[in-house]
Amino acid sequence: MVIITISGTPGSGKSTIAQLLHKRLNLRYVYSGLIFRETAEKYNMTLEEFGKYCEENSNIDKELDEKQVEILKKDDVILEGRIAGWLAFKNNISAFKIMINADIDTRAKRIVNREKGNVDKRKKEILERERSESARYKKYYNIDLIDSSIYDLVIDSSDKTPEEIIEIIMKKIDG
Repeated sequence: MVIITISGTPGSGKSTIAQLLHKRLNLRYVYSGLIFRETAEKYNMTLEEFGKYCEENSNIDKELDEKQVEILKKDDVILEGRIAGWLAFKNNISAFKIMINADIDTRAKRIVNREKGNVDKRKKEILERERSESARYKKYYNIDLIDSSIYDLVIDSSDKTPEEIIEIIMKKIDG
């Protein structure tokens, strides 16, 4: 089986990388963030509001995370998600785990380009989202999102094109 997880910070480029890798390797691609976003919409909340709600209601995160573990156990897949790599690690699922990161300014600008808005406002939203996620995953699973030691490959995307990142990944996969 070929299982690849792509984790990273908001705005780091993980979705772009996952989609390009999906095309390159012709593997099924699952984006766990979409499920979280759709659930926030069902609750008629912003991502920030929903994140705070999830801090007090662990069942939502845990249900999403259980679905991700089932996906990882089934077949060949690229799973993109904030803690996809950690879920594979914690559940002893053999996967190639990739972490994508970038500096806060780059990430905020990318989100503004994608979703509009104002860079300073986006920075505040990113930092609040990261604070919320960090607190939840530490509380639920004792995961430290800053710890990148479980990843097979950690890439700073701040100064790289998506194509350059794909080449770095392919070199590492091909060994």
